[in-house]
Amino acid sequence: MSTAQHKSLAVSENVGTEHEYSINDGNFQPLPISDRIIERIHGSVEHEVSFGGILVSKELQKHAIELIPARPGTLSYLEDNLYRGLFELMRATNYDYKFLGLGMHPLLKLEQTTYWDHDEQEYYNTYDRLFNIKQHGWLNIQALQVNIPYRNNDEMVAAFNKIRALTPYLVAVSASSPMVEGKLTGYMDNRLIYYRENQAQMPEICHGILPERLESVNDYIKINRGIYSELKRRSANILCREWVNSRGVIVRFTRKCLEVKAIDEQECLHSDMAVSAFLLALLRSDLELEEDESGLKALLETAMKSGVSGLLPELERLYALAAKNGTEEEKRYLPLIAKRIELGSLAELMAQRMRDTGEIKPLLAEMEWCLRENRPYLPDSGRCG
Repeated sequence: MSTAQHKSLAVSENVGTEHEYSINDGNFQPLPISDRIIERIHGSVEHEVSFGGILVSKELQKHAIELIPARPGTLSYLEDNLYRGLFELMRATNYDYKFLGLGMHPLLKLEQTTYWDHDEQEYYNTYDRLFNIKQHGWLNIQALQVNIPYRNNDEMVAAFNKIRALTPYLVAVSASSPMVEGKLTGYMDNRLIYYRENQAQMPEICHGILPERLESVNDYIKINRGIYSELKRRSANILCREWVNSRGVIVRFTRKCLEVKAIDEQECLHSDMAVSAFLLALLRSDLELEEDESGLKALLETAMKSGVSGLLPELERLYALAAKNGTEEEKRYLPLIAKRIELGSLAELMAQRMRDTGEIKPLLAEMEWCLRENRPYLPDSGRCG
């Protein structure tokens, strides 16, 4: 297995994030009503609307809604902007619904939801024809997406390769999906287990989550062209867009950023920003990381299975580098990552709580409270940290 020294990068403090939350009734049963919520706050059904100083967007699954900041910015700006928008959304809907973060809805059964049935049907119908989107890997996944700008192709390639090598560690520390249909599965990140199989008929689209190492931007262009060629062969030309690539990090040339997709949504916005700070601080660090594809896949499998506990010594080493190289703002968020490394990822904490009590509804009430109050879940600190 090969390792490589990754040099520090000049990373912009202005990033973008996207946050996906499930919509629930008082008993935490999913409600496929994102269109009704958008109509309620906007007056008509649109796929994305400006509201509360942020953007509120539909997701493929109708029981989920996405919040996007008004513009890229620093982590503290993003947290403040998004939290005010979330508060306005809850107020505008008269607190009728319970919103949850997490990488998957812990209780959802597939018959309880469906996919967006307004505009953009041509995309969804094509996906359904090729892959059957009536499965957890489509209808029950919630990601924290982090968009990191790059200035030129050389910077893009270097950052891409570094994020690729960091992917198992990001997955371990952010895992938040230990349950499927109300049961613990033994995996801490079930979202990625399902996500990596959701387009199994064309495995090159996801490539097992881990992208290939790039030598140049042309390498990435060739990968996308190969995907597009296969889609065209299957009469799915409409999907030949840069977003069809489903690896854990992709290039968004139209936005001039890298989009990190491998991270589970967390329980609150502060936790989202802490994971983002960990990533950004590590991009500023000099560090030696595994590069060999088989070695990285083995690390990723361990991360999905065990969360933090499977990669603890490596995560402790990476945290020390992040704490040394982060900006002052990032260092204000990093103590939460230290707690996650000490106590376990959110998934590990949830799984332990379930093993101790066997009661899922009180746990979900805690998760809803954490999102509503923007307080991380830290069981050693009372209700939430």
